[in-house]
Amino acid sequence: MAHCYYHALSSVRKWGGAVDDYLPLHQWFDQSKAILADPRHRALRHHAEGIFMLESLFGATIVNADGRTVPVRLVGEQHVREDLGFIPSFADWARLIAPEAWMLRGNPLDEPARGAAGNAGAAGDEVFVRSRAGDDQPVRIAI
Repeated sequence: MAHCYYHALSSVRKWGGAVDDYLPLHQWFDQSKAILADPRHRALRHHAEGIFMLESLFGATIVNADGRTVPVRLVGEQHVREDLGFIPSFADWARLIAPEAWMLRGNPLDEPARGAAGNAGAAGDEVFVRSRAGDDQPVRIAI
């Protein structure tokens, strides 16, 4: 579905109440559109773990305008199924992420960087720094 409002209308058809009863739940799922405005935003919350996060944030149930108690998890499942057709695990999304070199590098923060301010060598010395992400070749800089 293109907009949270339509997810909320679907919830009203299923459990009664008013759009405003469900809109905050559906908006939570799609907040990630603010950082990635294409379908990949769904990798952040549209999975089984995201449904349980929704429940931990909004509680196990809501009471809609008709006085009906509705399980939040069911509303989350409805949202994800309407968008994806099924409920994936986070692992289903993560398997599709191709590891890049910058993801695999560890950088201890307790070791001083060579050539960092206050740690530069004497004139004529060389220091080595890492170049841009994806290029594993060090760059030699004369100081």
